[in-house]
Amino acid sequence: MNHTYIPSGKYKERSWFLVDATDQTLGRLATQITNLMQGKSQATYTPGFDSKVHVIVINAEKIKFTGKKLTQKFYYSHTGKPGELRTKSLSLLLSQHPNRVIELAVKRMLPNGFAKNELAKRLKVYAQETHPHQAQKPKEMMLSK
Repeated sequence: MNHTYIPSGKYKERSWFLVDATDQTLGRLATQITNLMQGKSQATYTPGFDSKVHVIVINAEKIKFTGKKLTQKFYYSHTGKPGELRTKSLSLLLSQHPNRVIELAVKRMLPNGFAKNELAKRLKVYAQETHPHQAQKPKEMMLSK
């Protein structure tokens, strides 16, 4: 009978990856980042196990979209009060907070569960090329387009 290998968490090291979002499509980029954060690219991948992977995304303002998403895609939020549904278009959110577009896409692709918020905290998105995580010495990831 085959048994599932469950690695011990104390032997795992934190790894940092740097991803450049220039001319990447939002959905494909978010999928690849999500798989990287969950540890699906590692040989010791186990569902529900902490992979200890942090991802830094730079150039979030240079991401590209297909079709008419800039005018037709909306983000909704609700304050909890009656009649307080708020909507923002993708173009408005991209001009005000370009990092939130990628953060929302990745967070919504993560599997539901107790670890979703912890995984989402490990994503650092920056609009320009500079970031304050040089001390972690992140490995550059070349994601497929």
